[in-house]
Amino acid sequence: MKIKSYKPNEINDCREASQISATILDELVSYISEGITTGEIDDYCLERIKKLGGAPAPLFYRGFPKSTCTSLNRVICHGIPSNDRKLLEGDILNVDITTIINGWHGDSSRMYKIGKVSVKANNLCEITHQCLIESIKEIKVGGSISKIGKKIDEIANNNYFSVVRDFCGHGVGKNFHESPSILHYFDPEYDNIKFIDGMIFTVEPMINSGKYHSKILTDGWTAVTKDKTLSAQYEHTIYINGDNIEILTNSPKGIFYNWYRDTLEKF
Repeated sequence: MKIKSYKPNEINDCREASQISATILDELVSYISEGITTGEIDDYCLERIKKLGGAPAPLFYRGFPKSTCTSLNRVICHGIPSNDRKLLEGDILNVDITTIINGWHGDSSRMYKIGKVSVKANNLCEITHQCLIESIKEIKVGGSISKIGKKIDEIANNNYFSVVRDFCGHGVGKNFHESPSILHYFDPEYDNIKFIDGMIFTVEPMINSGKYHSKILTDGWTAVTKDKTLSAQYEHTIYINGDNIEILTNSPKGIFYNWYRDTLEKF
């Protein structure tokens, strides 16, 4: 397995692409509300990506028909935006944006709670975000990639949730998906795959309130929980710059889970 490595001065376009994705995810905090559709959210994101100088990576990627992925309630990932259903109070929604700038990709996703959500839904979102942030703290040059999945497994299982196994994080950069795969559950076979200086990759845990099993709907894209329970996901694009672990998709305004900035001061 060949893992690509980039020098800091080579990834300026990746930084810009990542910040465009993060900027739009910030904007969605005030845009997303009860009564709008995921199709309208997709239209908004496409307009903003283009206005900020980028292009949407998902659009026509392997035939995907939209510019973003919007995953609602029991949808784990790769939900296709639609105008068929309006958002309702109590929904939880993941929006996944990947922007391209001069061939470089910046990939991130966040959860949005529509009005007042159930205690279980709220807890699922909070724990999923905790899985993301705490697993990022495990990253260091020479460390095992398996530590990401080990930490996520630990947090999810301790809170009686499960970790999706059919989808994972990945290398990213000049290609949408590159080696290595970043598993969100522990697999000892990954103990011998090490983080290297200059890596760019995503961490994007998908956590279910029920069992981890998934299935793909007839559209060929939408992955849902097999037991029809809720699912949540958060995602960041990460760059290893020596001892500095950079979150390229951090919120520019610091308005989304601002508390975790203090936990990552050493980065």
